[in-house]
Order: sequence, then structure tokens, then C-alpha cells
Amino acid sequence: MLLPATQMGSLQTPTNLSNNSCSWVSGRGVQGLSVLRQMGFSCLLKGRKSRKIQSLCVTCSFSGGGQDGSSIAENKKVSDVFLLGPERDGSGSVVGFQLIPHSVTGDATVFESHDIIANDIDDLIEDAEEMEETPTKLTFKIIFVTAEAAPYSKTGGLGDVCGSLPMALAARGHRVMVVSPMYLTGGPSDEKYANAVDLDVRATVHCFGDAQEVAFYHEYRAGVDWVFVDHPSYHRPGTPYGDIYGAFGDNQFRFTLLCHAACEAPLVLPLGGFTYGEKCLFLANDWHASLVPLLLAAKYRPHGVYKDARSIVAIHNIAHQGVEPAVTYKNLGLPPEWYGALEWIFPNWARAHALDTGETVNVLKGAIAVADRILTVSQGYSWEITTPEGGYGLHELLSSRQSVLNGITNGIDINDWNPSTDEHIASHYSINDLSGKVQCKTALQKELGLPIRPDCPLIGFIGRLDYQKGVDIILSAIPELMQDDVQFVMLGSGEKQYEDWMRHTENLFKDKFRAWVGFNVPVSHRITAGCDILLMPSRFEPCGLNQLYAMRYGTIPVVHSTGGLRDTVKDFHPYAQEGNGDGTGWTFSPLSSEKLLDTLKVAIGTCTEHKSSWEGLMKRGMERDYSWENAAIQYEQVFAWAFMDPPYAR
Repeated sequence: MLLPATQMGSLQTPTNLSNNSCSWVSGRGVQGLSVLRQMGFSCLLKGRKSRKIQSLCVTCSFSGGGQDGSSIAENKKVSDVFLLGPERDGSGSVVGFQLIPHSVTGDATVFESHDIIANDIDDLIEDAEEMEETPTKLTFKIIFVTAEAAPYSKTGGLGDVCGSLPMALAARGHRVMVVSPMYLTGGPSDEKYANAVDLDVRATVHCFGDAQEVAFYHEYRAGVDWVFVDHPSYHRPGTPYGDIYGAFGDNQFRFTLLCHAACEAPLVLPLGGFTYGEKCLFLANDWHASLVPLLLAAKYRPHGVYKDARSIVAIHNIAHQGVEPAVTYKNLGLPPEWYGALEWIFPNWARAHALDTGETVNVLKGAIAVADRILTVSQGYSWEITTPEGGYGLHELLSSRQSVLNGITNGIDINDWNPSTDEHIASHYSINDLSGKVQCKTALQKELGLPIRPDCPLIGFIGRLDYQKGVDIILSAIPELMQDDVQFVMLGSGEKQYEDWMRHTENLFKDKFRAWVGFNVPVSHRITAGCDILLMPSRFEPCGLNQLYAMRYGTIPVVHSTGGLRDTVKDFHPYAQEGNGDGTGWTFSPLSSEKLLDTLKVAIGTCTEHKSSWEGLMKRGMERDYSWENAAIQYEQVFAWAFMDPPYAR
């Protein structure tokens, strides 16, 4: 099974030991070296967690004549002791073992124990077998750079991903840092940073024609180093990106500052007593962090810094690319010769007027051009962004880098979104006992002021009220849908025209339609648990989380067949699996009010007339694995691929 002692890596057995008996002592007694020859010393590289092996003692006992036939010592036995000591490489890692001669006079047979707690040769054999079965696991130092990370800051899916995925990776043994701005609004939300401690480290960032000083705050939570970049530009009311008057005019400055600070953090922050160092992996999320791969290549590597680092750009929504006028390039802190990486020229039809040259800088385009790998948040979306319809002008560049483009479907927080423990819902339930879902439905109807009718199909929508989410399609379909025996509830905020339409529709259909303008986390949980159907007619959806929440709660998704929605919702087929049915919901295409109504009516008919099929749909959705653990395993593979080749831009 294993190599004999004469072939065990660095283990060197003296030649004069042949034809003589050789034994070693464990805590249980003397065992023949033949056992060691059978199992090898590879098992010593990995012992049980409770065992620390630094060296072993090996004794060689000689009896009988020498090569000349003479006796070594009449009626005596001469014993030599060999210490089995570890051989280490330059980094201190054990790479093998060597026999080190250790003199013992007389007929001594007592052997020292050098920190060996291996009391049983059977334990060593068992460990060797475990080692052969368990592959070596690579660990990485990972730096997430993001504009938002829940629970500290969140406006959508980006905050969920960067709040949950780092913890899943840390739980798998990686060292993980998340770098995001410290948004202080002067309100109750500032309490989220109450446990963050000022590291008393200041970094000077040269950008926008001046030197900017940033501070770093730190909180260690759930195995992750949460690092917050503090600067006056992050201290204002509103969301991370804007307020009631629109997007902030200095967003390019604010996120350029974030990227420069994030590149300094692994070098200067002594987290846990020591820095992350240069050999790390930067995961830049969306355009806000897209300057990071460019800074590594243009600012640091020419000076020998971060030459072993890698960068991955994660695209959560390619519609937002960080496009600004070309004249702002000089503010980014990049050398002039790198302008071509960010240069972006709008086609003639997209220019504002005849004198507009269309010249801009596009930081997401620059990141795609120089990053070591590119990720999206679903496999379907990774394909869509390479098409003219889904690439928003970057499809040709993405197609040219398709060999390093991958999609990994997001996970969800299965502890927060768990119908058997959810503190926000009226009654708990599980895949084995669905009775609580009916109680959640009636409680929601009562809360919203709708007629309490457990048998009436209740349809829900949760999301932003904008063009991407297909709210205009719902608007067109509602008059006809309200003619059926259904109830409909919408939760969300966004464009004023849609908010006003929701209020108006509630007045028209008082017993069937409810509008909750705004966003409320507990209410979103109750709608997810209480509805029978969740509607998601998004024009494009990089991943989508609401359909995952819905299936986890036994609520059936009806979605437009796009991006992550198509990847995660499997169409219902009642006659598959020998008549037991298959699928977790319905998808429809093309995106139109007519197709939406047709699909909804099929789902409503199944809900009211085929209870057993509906229960099968619920259970198949609830039994799926939505955990971040599953996604983290796939991320690890992409990380390993990133380090297989030299840096793409160097």
C-alpha cells in the first residue's frame, strides 16, 4: 500500500541495518519496523486533532556476527537509538522525516518520548487511511471589496452576498476580510457599527488631485474581519448611493477612495496580530470596487508589490458600470498609459448631441479587461452578458474572456430564512408538517385587511418598483387578473409612478388588492410565508433571491425565464417521475402581460384543483439546498483556478 522504508521520501535508513532486527517503541510497547514499512511515515504528517507529533524514537538492536563473522560482543547486545525527526522546508511545513542517530550506551532499552501522543500503532494506521481518503484542502486569504455588506449596509442582493458568503468561506478555513465604507447617516442605523473599533491606522490616498486620509475600523465577527473605511464623504443621510434627490454627484470619488483603501488594507492592518500580506485574492464586487484589479496591475505590481496576488471581478448587475466623462480619468490615481483599459466610446445613437464625442471612462470595463477571472451570480447570467441584449455594450469584451467567465448561483441565509424558526411569521411549519402555512396565510390576510379566505389563491410580489422588475407588465395584467377569484399583495418602493399606481389599484379592488409602499423586512417574511404564489416578471435578473426564499417557504414561484430565475426554478411537469410530478414552479417567455396571465392561470388552477400536485411542488422546493455552504465550495474552485496561472495583467 505504501512505500517501504528505503523509499519513504526523505527517510534515510542506514545500509548497515539490513539483515538486522530493528524495532521502535510506542506507548504500548515494542513493535516491529515491518509495521512501519507497511504503513509508511506519511501518516505522521496528518494526525488526529488531539495529537501533536514532533519526533519519534527508533531503536536498532544488533545481535550476531559482523560481515567478517566475528562477534560484536560476546553474549551482549548493542543498541542504537534513532530519533525520527521532522524535516521542514523554508516555510516551516513538514515535508518528510529522517532517522537521526542518538547514542545509548550499554543495553539500555528506554526511549525518550519527544512530544508524541500517538499511543497506538492502530491509530497511526487509521490516520494514514484517513489521509489517503481526504484530499489536501487549499486555503486562501480573501479580500472582499464591496459598496455594501449586510447587516451594516444593504440595498439589494449585493449586500446579502457580501454579508453571507464571507462567513461561509471563513467557516471552511479561509482567512477572510470584507472592506466596505462606514456609512454614518446620523440616525439609528449608525448603531450597526457600535462594535467596530478604530484600528488607529491612517492611510493616505492620492486621487482627485489631492491627498485623502482614511481611517480603518474593524469588527471580528463570525470568523470574518469586517473592515470599514472611514472618510467624511461617507457621512450623510440616504442610501449608499444617493438620497431622495437622486444619485450622489461624487460617487466616483467615494468609491475610488474605497478601492485605494482596500488595496492598502492587507498591507497595513495588523488584524489578529499580523497583516494579510501580499499573497491574497481580491474579490471586487460590481463597478464600485472595479478599480481594484486596475490598481494592482498599474500601481502596485510595477514596484514589486502584490506580484503574487490575484483579482476576481464579480458582476452582480452589469447595467451599472460606473461610466463617467473621459476627463475624470486623471482623478482615479492611475498612470496615463492605462487610459486605454478604461476608455469607452458611446455609439452615435447614444450620444447626447451632435458635438458629443461619446468619450468616457468605464471602470467595470477596465476590471473585466485586466482581472484574472470574472464571476457572475448565476450560470444563466454569465451567458446572457455575452449577448448584445444582455451585455449592455460589454458583450464583445466578455465574449473574448469567456474562458475565465463563470457563474455561481447565490445562496441564502438558511437560518434567517427558515419557516420552522422564523420569528416574523405567525406559525412555524416544515416540509414534514405544512399545517402552519395555512395559518400564516390567514394571519397575513387579517393583517392586510383582506377577506380571510384560506382557499383563495394569494399572489405576492416583493421588489423594487422599476422597469427591470417588470412592474409595468404587472400593471397591464392586473385589470384582467382581478376578474378571477384571487388576492394580490405588492411590497416595494421605487419610481413614483408605480407607487401611485399601487395606491390607486388598491382603491379600485379593495377586497382583492393590497399595496405596501416601502420596504419592511418582517412584512417581507410574512408575505413570503403567507402567499401561495410569488410573481417575478423581471426583464433581467442576475440571480434573484426572492424566488429562493419563496421555495424555501413552500411558496411557488412564477417567473420570467431569464438569468438566475431560469437557473433556479424548474418548470412543473405533472406526469414526470412516473406520475408523481416534477419541478418547483413555472417560468414563462416571452415577457408580456398575455404570457404572464396564461402562466398565472395555470398555476392558479393547479393550486385550487390539484391539491396533491401542489403539495408536491411545495415539498420539492423546500427540500432543495439553498445554503451558502454549497456556493462556497464552487467559489473555492474558481479561487484555485485563479492561482493556477500567473497574474493576467502584470
